[in-house]
Amino acid sequence: MNTQKNDLTSKVVVINLMIGLAFLLVSSSIIAQKVYSLEDCINLALENNIRIKQSKLEVESADITQLQSKLDLLPSANASASHSFGWGRSLDQATYEYVDKQSQSSYFNISSDLTLFSGFQKLNTVKQKRADYLAAKYNSDKMQNDISLTVAGSYLQILFARELLSNARAQAEITRQQVERTKKLVEAGTLAKGSLLEVQAQAANEEVSVIQAENQLNLAYLDLLQLLELEAGTPFQIDVPALKVAQDPGLLPVDMIYNKALEVMPEIKSAEMSLESSKRGLYIAQGSRSPSLGMSAALGTNYSDQIRVSNNPLDPDYLNIKPFSNQWKDNRSATLSVRLSIPIFNGYQISSYVGKSKLGLMNADYNLQIAKNALRKNVETAYTDALASHTTFKARERSLTSLRESFNYTEQKFNVGMVNAIDYNVAKNQMNRSESDLLSAKYDYIFKLKILDFYLGRTLTLADMKEFME
Repeated sequence: MNTQKNDLTSKVVVINLMIGLAFLLVSSSIIAQKVYSLEDCINLALENNIRIKQSKLEVESADITQLQSKLDLLPSANASASHSFGWGRSLDQATYEYVDKQSQSSYFNISSDLTLFSGFQKLNTVKQKRADYLAAKYNSDKMQNDISLTVAGSYLQILFARELLSNARAQAEITRQQVERTKKLVEAGTLAKGSLLEVQAQAANEEVSVIQAENQLNLAYLDLLQLLELEAGTPFQIDVPALKVAQDPGLLPVDMIYNKALEVMPEIKSAEMSLESSKRGLYIAQGSRSPSLGMSAALGTNYSDQIRVSNNPLDPDYLNIKPFSNQWKDNRSATLSVRLSIPIFNGYQISSYVGKSKLGLMNADYNLQIAKNALRKNVETAYTDALASHTTFKARERSLTSLRESFNYTEQKFNVGMVNAIDYNVAKNQMNRSESDLLSAKYDYIFKLKILDFYLGRTLTLADMKEFME
């Protein structure tokens, strides 16, 4: 008997340990799961996005090109060596007569070349490649900004979908409670059975609305996961801050926002660097008309098995080949040359080159103006949209307040049989639509504020919403 009790006790202990271990594992999993803020999501997107990685590769490539343009200012140095075998007719180095025999020879050479002056083309090339590198860097920054804005929109869409789902569930619960009250009123004879059927149909419709809201929330999460390059189904939870719209939007003047955007927006800086690159391209083309001055130097030697110690047939060493070390020293030669090149006529190629460079400069200037005009339009549109969104939100808020009071009054009359279920459902649907419209206006306004923050060069975050929210 005691043995059975001990076995039972052991089993209970083991079961308790297993339950405790499972609880710890689940708890640690819950604790370890990170809650992502908007900044976290943006950083993760910038880290994982393939297009961002490709743009960074382009920046690295432009940096290598820039470095090469600087190294091109240095003199070149090259060394060469060759060894050849010959058969048949060849010149005897001793007698200077042609003989038919096998021969071997080696050649060694080192040379250097330096451009002293070429119309400052190389210096302008260095500056051009520097501008190209910065343009590529700013293009990458612009792509990161675009991704950040897209992530912010998806993040706010999740918050919007969460509130829609919460409201849908709350409305479904209210209708479910109303179904219970209507049943009692029908059983008491206060309301006709048709009213119960109408309210039950409304409850079924709102259950469908809950399912649709859940699906919308799942799709919003899926959109954000795809932006972050994460697989669907990855455990993911975002921070859900409480946001309320202020009575006064408190926006800066639109001209101030635009002027600040001109200073910080990478697309403007990229266009400016492209203009600078085109200017240097024109200088390079004009430098082609200038004379060029260069210098080169070379040092070489050679060895041949046809060179004998003596050229005198009567000398005992006549048949001996001069040693390699002696030939290396005796056959050395050195050259130093200076060259001057003056362009006179090249089929108007230089003129065409200069003409095309001028057109490229004009086009780059137009592109800069286009970028500035587009930025102004975007800032003005975002500013107007923010004001309109705020006005829309306040109007939706007033409308919802009135519709809630109207619904409460209709609900009270419905409970005592003064109105039918159709009027009750119409009032409730109007209130539901108004709540959805208010949420849509709320998050639309918040997103428009974030766009204006973006043009002001501020970090995209919801932590600073207290400046704009109550």
